[in-house]
Formats: sequence, C-alpha cells, structure tokens
Amino acid sequence: MNKKDLDFLRDLTEAPSPSGYEVPAAELVRTRLKSSADQIETNVLGSVHATLKGSKKAAPSVMIAGHIDEIGMMVRYISDEGFISFGAIGGVDAAVLPGIRVNVYGTGDSPAKPQLFRGVMGRKPIHLIEPDERKNVTQIDKLFIDVGLSGAEAKKHIRIGDPITFGVGFETFGDGFAVARAFDDKIGIWIAVRVLEEVKKAGGAQGDLIAAGTVQEEIGLRGGVTSAYGVNPTIGISAEVGHATDYPGIEKTKYGEAKAGAGPLIARGPNINPVLFERMIAAADAVKVPYQIGPERGATGTDANPIQIARGGKVAGLISIPLRYMHTPTEVLKLVDLEHAVKLLTRFVLDLDDSVDFTPR
Repeated sequence: MNKKDLDFLRDLTEAPSPSGYEVPAAELVRTRLKSSADQIETNVLGSVHATLKGSKKAAPSVMIAGHIDEIGMMVRYISDEGFISFGAIGGVDAAVLPGIRVNVYGTGDSPAKPQLFRGVMGRKPIHLIEPDERKNVTQIDKLFIDVGLSGAEAKKHIRIGDPITFGVGFETFGDGFAVARAFDDKIGIWIAVRVLEEVKKAGGAQGDLIAAGTVQEEIGLRGGVTSAYGVNPTIGISAEVGHATDYPGIEKTKYGEAKAGAGPLIARGPNINPVLFERMIAAADAVKVPYQIGPERGATGTDANPIQIARGGKVAGLISIPLRYMHTPTEVLKLVDLEHAVKLLTRFVLDLDDSVDFTPR
C-alpha cells in the first residue's frame, strides 16, 4: 500500500466518529474525493454520497457503502471533583475498559475539529476489590474517566453528551498487519473511496458509482436505511469487516474459517443476491486475487440488510475484510486484504452493462 493511501487509512481510523458524531470522518471523505467525484452530497443524517457519473443512463448504478461511525462512549455526568461518568454508544465490551486510555472530545473550533482531552479509565485497584468481585467484569456504571482536571475546569471545557473514543492510534506491525480502533468500519469507506478512484482512472463505468459513507450503523443501520432509500441505486454493496477465525479460542466448526491475509470474504446467503455473488467470484478470478466465501444464514447485521429491502428491493452484496478482536481497542487485519478488495470491486463495477439481469432464476 502506498504512503498516500496508508495515511488516509490512518487518518480515518484516528478521526473521532462515534455514532451520531461522524463529522470528522465525513470531512476526510469529502476532502479526499473532491477532485475525483463528479458530485458530493451530505444528507441530513450526515452520510456522505460521492458520485462518479456513468456513461450510460440505462446501465445499473452501484452504491458501495462503508459506515463511518465507530463504537464509543458519551459523557453522562461530571462530578464536582472532575471525574466523568459515561455511557456506551454501540457494542462496547466492558471487559476491555479498565485501565485503558481514552480521548474525550469537548467543544472545539467546529464539529470537524473538536478539542481533545486525554483521559484514563479509572477503577479501584485489584488490592481494594473484594475476592468475589474479582471474578466479575466491572460494569460501565462502576467505571469513571479521570481527565486530570478540577471539576470547574472539566465542566468549563467538556459538556454532557460529548463523545469519547478509545485513546489509541493506528500502527503497522509484524508481517503486513495493522492495528487500530475503528477498522470497523473505516476500512469500508476506505475501500469505497479507493474503488471510485480506480474506476475513474480506468475511464469510468457505464453506470453511476456512488461511494457512500453511512452513519449510525453501530446503533441500528440507520444511515444504511436512509442512503439506500435516498440514493436509490440498482446495486448496493456493503464494504465491511467480518470475524477472522484464525486465532486461539474460535471454533471453526461453529463460526467457519476466515483467515487474515487470505483475501476478502464474499458473502453468500439470503441477504445476498445470488447473481451478484457469482459475478463477484468471476471478478475476483478475472483479476487473480484471493477470496474467501462468507456464509451468512440470514440477515447479516450490516448495511446490506436495509439495502436489500429498500423501496421495492435492491441487488444487495457484502464484501468483508477478516478482522481479529472486533470491537476492542486493538482490532487487527492484514493490509493486503484491503487492496485485494479494491481490485475485485473495481473489476466488478467495470464489467457491468445494461444487459445484466440480477433476477434469480
């Protein structure tokens, strides 16, 4: 991966964007695509839709959706001593919280540039916890955040409802691996942006291509619902993360096999149009990139859900990057899988024309 694309991925993962507070990530997408897209719109929820116009009006349009929100937390109470009580936004695992560093984002120059306050997650030390308590996960309402400020100073700069993220950044390590918070799902919009750029470089597609940065996925696929309805594409593909099962403790007989570095997961199942699935396989074969099949027995829990049933129904697809340790501060993936996903989807989009029929037969 070249430096420009790696820096963009770093910036996306480090941009604070818990559900409902996605403006910093949305601004990065708009800035990146301002010279590539023919049109960029942001809807009232905050989802970004960047469109590359196609050459034929009758050709199918494709929306590639990657949600730009992440799990996080929200300030609920500030004590007179300056300690912050908080609640979770999305599926935060209380077991990973004690002892970590966090970022609290107070009012700054603008929503795109909030003021950062460093905090630490506080809890009684193990010496002061009763033996029976040590067996249990400390629940969120028993934790607090110490920002190192007096109560007056904390209340001056931090408001109730301000967002909080894990206080970690992006790093590469090992043999082509990367670790960050919020790969779920900053990699999705990274893929969508890169596909739009590559399709433009190839001279464009026959149909419109929309890179959609959707919001509020982590609290109910809300941006996916409104983008699928508002954009009204022929085809909607969710670019996501999927559970890697290549590390200790994961039962492959129960969860299937998915390896980091073995290629993106192409979903197959009731949420996925079968013709689209076969064309995705053909695209991967055409550009000679590895892939894995991701069996999905029902609703996938991704933006592919609302895409499939929008309006009178859409051609829905899902491509996922195998991810280790999802919804923790240390999500891990292999960078080559992202590049393979871009090549696959670029070929898929370029191969579409107005003769394609996605009706299952």
